[in-house]
Amino acid sequence: MNDDILICRCQEVTRQEIIDAIHEGAVTVDGVKRRTRAGMGLCQGKTCGRLVARLIAEETGRPLSEIEPQYARMPVRPIEIGIFSREDPEA
Repeated sequence: MNDDILICRCQEVTRQEIIDAIHEGAVTVDGVKRRTRAGMGLCQGKTCGRLVARLIAEETGRPLSEIEPQYARMPVRPIEIGIFSREDPEA
C-alpha cells in the first residue's frame, strides 16, 4: 500500500505518519491520535478510527480484537450560564 495515502482525511494524516507514530510507541488508537491528530477532525475518527486500529494491529502483530477503540467524547458547544437558572427554557 502507498505510504502517502491519506488515512485521516479531516486532518490530512498519511499512512506513513501513523506507522511512524506506532514505531515511536503509540500502540492504541488514542496514542496515535495524540501524536498525529488522526481522529481529531470533523468526523471525530468515524472514518479513520478503524483504519488506524488495523494499522496498529498489522504493525504490532497483535490481533485487531485486542486493539482498544478510540475513546469517544460527547460533542461540546458553549451555552450561556443563565440558561441553568431559568425555569422556562424558552425564555
